[in-house]
Amino acid sequence: MNDSVPPVPQGRVRRTMPLAGFTARAAGGRVVATLREKAGNTGAVAKYHERTAERYAELLGHSKGVLMKAGQMFSLIDAGTVGGGELSPYQRALTRLQADAPPMAPELAREVARTELGRPVDEVFAEFTDEPMAAASIGQVHRAVLPDGRPVAVKVQYPGVAEAIRADLANTELLTTVIRFASAATGPMPDLRQSAREISARITEEIDYRHEAANITAFATLYRDHPFIRIPEVVPDASSDRVLTMTYLDGLDWAAARQADQELKNTWAEVIARMVTGSYRHASMFHADPHPGNYRFGLDGTVGFVDFGCVKVLSEPLRRGLVGTLRSVLDDDRPALLDSMRANGFFTTESALTGDEAYQWWEQIVHELLVPQPVTYSPDTISRAVRSLLDVRAADHPMRHLSVPPDFVFFSRLNLSMNAVFAALNATISARAAVDEMDGVSEPATELGRQHIAWVTRRGLPFGMDDHDAA
Repeated sequence: MNDSVPPVPQGRVRRTMPLAGFTARAAGGRVVATLREKAGNTGAVAKYHERTAERYAELLGHSKGVLMKAGQMFSLIDAGTVGGGELSPYQRALTRLQADAPPMAPELAREVARTELGRPVDEVFAEFTDEPMAAASIGQVHRAVLPDGRPVAVKVQYPGVAEAIRADLANTELLTTVIRFASAATGPMPDLRQSAREISARITEEIDYRHEAANITAFATLYRDHPFIRIPEVVPDASSDRVLTMTYLDGLDWAAARQADQELKNTWAEVIARMVTGSYRHASMFHADPHPGNYRFGLDGTVGFVDFGCVKVLSEPLRRGLVGTLRSVLDDDRPALLDSMRANGFFTTESALTGDEAYQWWEQIVHELLVPQPVTYSPDTISRAVRSLLDVRAADHPMRHLSVPPDFVFFSRLNLSMNAVFAALNATISARAAVDEMDGVSEPATELGRQHIAWVTRRGLPFGMDDHDAA
């Protein structure tokens, strides 16, 4: 089999035609077993994983579709904590996808914008920077200035990417392949078909920039006048299905933020925690893409949030179920925890998980909320979270006895991604206090908490444990 991937001209979307090869490699557990059986050589196994990881990264980087989105999600996880570290080469290779997506040629980006907006770029903007400030899996972002002098960020979608992603999502083998690949290292997984459908729905929404514009407006409305959470404003006259213009949020990028003073990093972590976990406590939605590339870190301690393609809107029963389940863990009410998990569809029909077992599982997932506060996030944080959610090889692992409700899929992503961000910042925060305050069960314990709760009260917003339908 020829595993090489030919170069792709800039701006063109490469179809995922090597899927059969990808699927074959995803069953790599059989290959690895053969290598071990014939050679008994862990070095040969390691080399196999290194070579395959590079091929995956090359394939995903050229696809600009669902596979690359999956690669970016996977790259955030510390794969060394899964099993014996078999996934580490893949994590290292796929990390490059966060920053190395090849941009469109300037002429092509301008042509996409002209076609979408109905006018040449120079008529829409007083200034437009051809070199993109960011390039990702679905589009790239350019700095520009409006005729009225406002600096803006202009997101331009790659031509053909929407069609490529829709075709990927129509191919049910694709997400199944990714799941099989993960299973080769983590062990048998629960039935994730419903979860795959939920992921497909969110990715489909991400390619519709008008949908993202509505999300930005909803979050900007929610966080109006907030003391430390910044949300951009959409510029409707310079936006369309595949071009999205929003006011520019200044701030440090992720690489620069990691070099900042530790006290400032602690502040940023608390701000992110309050926005990501507070949005569904004060409203019925949450930002489902807590990726460090989506943050702009202010030297004044504020954080700007700039990507709202992946947003989950919750029904009130679902929102209350989520908050209630977590409160059962925090209050160590194991009978209530079992009842809540059962009501929210966590249990398979044959599950015999006890309240103690359920609590012990959640205890690992939200460990930082249960230990003495404030708590410092470290690599151990990520290891613990990954083992609880992904490394299910042990026969008694709770995930083998659970059914992942599709509406809860992205909450796992929130947990893993937030832990990864906070650990990378080596942040120390009062995590439990933030949750208790936003649920409305305790008074503020930090200065940010006092500012946040004062804002909630001033705006007349509900708390996590309130009935939002009655608010």
